[in-house]
Amino acid sequence: MNIDLSGRRALVSGSTAGIGLAIAKGLATAGAEVVVNGRGEARVAAAVAEVSAAAPGARVQGVAADLSTAEGAAALVAAADEIDILVNNVGTGEFRPFADISDADWARLIDINLMSGVRLSRHYLPRLIDKGWGRIVFISSESGVNVPKDMIHYGVTKVAQLAVSRGLAETAAGSGVTVNSVLPGPTRAEGVMAMLTEAARSGNKTLEEAEADFLAALRPTSLLGRFATTEEVANMVVYVCSPQASATSGAALRVDGGVVRFIA
Repeated sequence: MNIDLSGRRALVSGSTAGIGLAIAKGLATAGAEVVVNGRGEARVAAAVAEVSAAAPGARVQGVAADLSTAEGAAALVAAADEIDILVNNVGTGEFRPFADISDADWARLIDINLMSGVRLSRHYLPRLIDKGWGRIVFISSESGVNVPKDMIHYGVTKVAQLAVSRGLAETAAGSGVTVNSVLPGPTRAEGVMAMLTEAARSGNKTLEEAEADFLAALRPTSLLGRFATTEEVANMVVYVCSPQASATSGAALRVDGGVVRFIA
């Protein structure tokens, strides 16, 4: 399959590291012009350079904007008003017992994980429908269908993303615009690897042993038996953004290594 996104412009929120950066690289390699986003100018500039190195000749724009606020979302859309592909990737999570999750913790995760995508999609979806072609992808999580007891607020935001994604797909029905969610499982992204590195150090173990311990304790149903790479997640996203995925909309597509024990 030859995925060609030449002539398309893609915006990937939260794309200075991890899954978002891998998605930006994948889209640029497929020929798309890519808008990279993060909170700080320095990290955005570094990500632009990394994407440009991975896809020589690609057009890459960087926009620093904090998408946990309405003002940040407005600044981003002002800098990148016209796009063809929107990947709502920005997000964060934390391990915390339910009784210790404050109102401020709930509000912070909802603003970052959910409202960022709501605000961007509210701006771009009508424009994509008017053009008759577009792709919107929400990066949810297997935690959206398998809510973890040690980070319930994170799981709730990922459930909400699935609801928004399906609702927007219904809104765009028949327009040439598709809206889907991609659900990664345990992935070797920046934040997760920092956590595993610390667990390995404190337990006097190798990184591989710490990864195996995590899967055995928290994701024992994994069929992959390892963490996915960010590139493996990005491959699914690039496909969903392609013309070849024109018959896929309203779907929740898992890249979870088989963690979720559902057939469908």
